[in-house]
Amino acid sequence: MVKLVLLHKADSIYEDEPDVVYDFPRTYLKAVEEAVGDWIVYYEPVKAGPRGYFAVAKIDRVIPKPGVEGRFLAMIAPGSFLPFDWEVPRLMQGRPMEAALTEPDGSPKKGGAVQLAVRRLPEADFARIVNLGLPQELEQIETTRYDPQRSGLAEGAQTFERPVLERLTRRPYRDVAFRRKVREAYGFRCAMSGLMLRNGGGRPEVQAAHIRPVESQGSDSVRNGLALSGTLHWMFDRGLLSVADDGETILVSHNKVPGDVVGRLLAPDGKLVRPADPRNAPHPENLRWHRENVFGRMLPSEPVSWG
Repeated sequence: MVKLVLLHKADSIYEDEPDVVYDFPRTYLKAVEEAVGDWIVYYEPVKAGPRGYFAVAKIDRVIPKPGVEGRFLAMIAPGSFLPFDWEVPRLMQGRPMEAALTEPDGSPKKGGAVQLAVRRLPEADFARIVNLGLPQELEQIETTRYDPQRSGLAEGAQTFERPVLERLTRRPYRDVAFRRKVREAYGFRCAMSGLMLRNGGGRPEVQAAHIRPVESQGSDSVRNGLALSGTLHWMFDRGLLSVADDGETILVSHNKVPGDVVGRLLAPDGKLVRPADPRNAPHPENLRWHRENVFGRMLPSEPVSWG
């Protein structure tokens, strides 16, 4: 197995969905097949935008692209995709992050390997990039973010060093990373009420909801998330609310939710607040899954009392 860097451009002719599938030509088939079962880092090339290295994922298998000669699909292992908390720049102090792109004097190479859409990535380079994008102390950073007292107590504490791969597969760590990215994408505002509430200590009172749950092979992509208040998160998870196929109209299970409750909780126009960056908008397939599998359904053991 081998780790890779995969170039991704949002407006490319290749039909990538970074948390689901990577579309590539036969040229890179051997390298991608070698990476099956291992981790990759996504990279945005200079001409596509400023992000640099922006996410990790694991390749599950490779298949021919149906109906397209010479193209292949690297299927991403469900639950493996994770966006970086901090996007990692292409250069650090003038030096590339990848050894293969670095001249002996430390300056960036030009042409050749730099232009490859699929690049082999040594373990040391992989660990360095991931440690910058997803720091091992991320849980501590989040815990102390709005609590100066906890921050002070943590200063003298030793941070437990977790290996990179353990962090990438550990659910509590992934939950923190997902929550930080989703809440940031929506400006800490509830996507259904439009409200941005903070408690007395300044902590945002908004949660990160998976549209398609992790246990149902939902990813930790921001496009599988909504920033929601606690009550609306609860209602969304139980199928009392969903989002229409236009990607913005909020659907309400009216036989279970009284009209006055809707009026108190949802934005007056009944529309979803959209992220500032359109690349973070909910993916239509995730919304479709929620409508078809969750919306309008409720376990008999969970009666709702609105009194």
